[in-house]
Amino acid sequence: MDTLPTTHTDAEYGAEQIQVLEGLEAVRKRPGMYIGSTGSRGLHHLVYEIVDNAIDEALAGYCDKIDVVIRPGNIISVTDNGRGIPVGIQEKTGLPAVTVVFTILHAGGKFGGGGYKVSGGLHGVGASVVNALSEWLEVEVCSGGVKYRQRYERGNIVTDLLPVGLAEHTGTHVTFKPDAEIFTDTTEYEFDILAQRLREQAFLNAGIHIELRDERTDEVRQENYCYEGGVSSYVDYIHKKRGLEVLHPDILHFAAEAADHDSTVEIAMQYNDSYNELIISFANNIHTTDGGTHEDGFKRALTRVLNDYARKYGFLKEADKNLTGEDVREGLTAIISVKLKEAQFEGQTKGRLGNTPMRTFVDKMLTDKLSTYLEENPATARAIFDKALTAAKAREAAKKARELVQRKSAMESASLPGKLADCQSRNIEETEIYIVEGDSAGGSAKGGRDRRFQAILPLWGKMLNVEKARLDRVYDNDKLMPVIAALGTGIAEDFNIEKLLYGKVIIMADADVDGSHIRTLLLTFFFRFMRPLIEEGHVYLAQPPLYKISKGRTSKYAYTDEERDAIIAEIGSGYAIQRYKGLGEMNPDQLWETTMNPETRLMKRVELVKEDLASADETFTVLMGDKVEPRRIFIETNAKYVSDLDI
Repeated sequence: MDTLPTTHTDAEYGAEQIQVLEGLEAVRKRPGMYIGSTGSRGLHHLVYEIVDNAIDEALAGYCDKIDVVIRPGNIISVTDNGRGIPVGIQEKTGLPAVTVVFTILHAGGKFGGGGYKVSGGLHGVGASVVNALSEWLEVEVCSGGVKYRQRYERGNIVTDLLPVGLAEHTGTHVTFKPDAEIFTDTTEYEFDILAQRLREQAFLNAGIHIELRDERTDEVRQENYCYEGGVSSYVDYIHKKRGLEVLHPDILHFAAEAADHDSTVEIAMQYNDSYNELIISFANNIHTTDGGTHEDGFKRALTRVLNDYARKYGFLKEADKNLTGEDVREGLTAIISVKLKEAQFEGQTKGRLGNTPMRTFVDKMLTDKLSTYLEENPATARAIFDKALTAAKAREAAKKARELVQRKSAMESASLPGKLADCQSRNIEETEIYIVEGDSAGGSAKGGRDRRFQAILPLWGKMLNVEKARLDRVYDNDKLMPVIAALGTGIAEDFNIEKLLYGKVIIMADADVDGSHIRTLLLTFFFRFMRPLIEEGHVYLAQPPLYKISKGRTSKYAYTDEERDAIIAEIGSGYAIQRYKGLGEMNPDQLWETTMNPETRLMKRVELVKEDLASADETFTVLMGDKVEPRRIFIETNAKYVSDLDI
């Protein structure tokens, strides 16, 4: 296994390395500009920013232990054993350097002052933003045998930086309470969300110890993360968590340092028996959700190396076409982690790495090392090529099936797909299509809809589980083809969001186990083959009522057991109650009133943000894949979060 050279700097880390770029005025006025949102995502981001500062100390070679504690009242404390933020006077401001870091935006040791060789974080603004958005924050620094402490409230200095005792070690301890004036939706931290991020950081920084502890209840919950295998351990974790069978026993691990010592790359990869690729990339420990030059270099080298090897050893004959990138990446799980001195991120959210030299660096490294590996490990090479060649054959079969469907559609262009009852409007801003389970429910929906802007597409029976199928089988499925034809966008590589015919795609299924299965199958299909539909907010879940409670001429509808009980308590005795077993039991006017009328209906929009893409991918693999045990564990773990309104 290749090993990464330690990223370390001998440069002095003192007050002179803390450089001031601008003040801290706008953070509380426009917090979304700095942390993305003031909802749960932004709340948890506060923790990440403080942890990232500790991780940067680890990258510099000065920290190997980070403790994160959720205290009663959702107070967070983060402790590291790094050098400690400098406490000397910063020349430009006349303030202690630690005070500058926590009170002045764009102040830190990450702007070329020599304090850090590589770093992540919010371009150095993390600590001050967390301070500005906290009701209060206290920082303790252990440095030079002395412990110092300072307190702030809503970004303002409350106490001077003062020595409070002796210290036998070095490090920084930050404690803060998020401000409820900013985070109006919730200030409640979720252990599992923090655990996912901290586990990820432990994978990316081999050997670092990260401890997460929740002290909000009498039964303290604690998890510890330390992975000597680094990104190789990450690949192994993903496969075991998802219950995927690997095609070769070894995890391929490659690493290198650039000649100028300003950047490193580390790659771990392994193929599995699924039909999906999963490439997760990072730059300076920041998840690059939109990829970038490091991913581009990886994909380019992988495709070229495998095709060259296949030609050399006869896997591909002279008349055969080259394998495509999609062919060679089917069933691949890969982690790409690069660290570089001057990272250039594109976009406010740092979603894409833009450093052009990194493309060439990764390409050359993988070309050299993967070529050598395949030469020395012919059995693994054989397993990889068998997978890629099968994918290529399936791709060709899908192409022929698609062409057949397109010719058939051209000949039948005057007819509507399936049993679609179309709407009159062609304005995508108002059109919506209900995908309805069963002919009976479809009949009620057609009778109750507003035909000006609402289309109805009834489906019957269970459709194909695309998690276990390649694209060629999708084109051959009579349950899915009407959906594809009705939406108009095409699927997979042919998908074009500009051709979408309906602004809202609404899944309307019974509120029972079978209905949940239908919803999950459709969502799996959209996620795997029409993902932009979800990413751009076009997919919705209808919420039909569970009960109708009647008394005299008055009827009320309940969507949960709790609503049912509240209505019964309100109207008193003498009521009649109906439990809807399916949408087909509702009259058209009832279905319109409860589920389809835009003025009164309840709907859930299915949302997918790029930061959650890997987690969503894992969920579909676990729920819809072949392995029973990961699915059982997932259901047992998450059943407590499911309400009557959930899928």
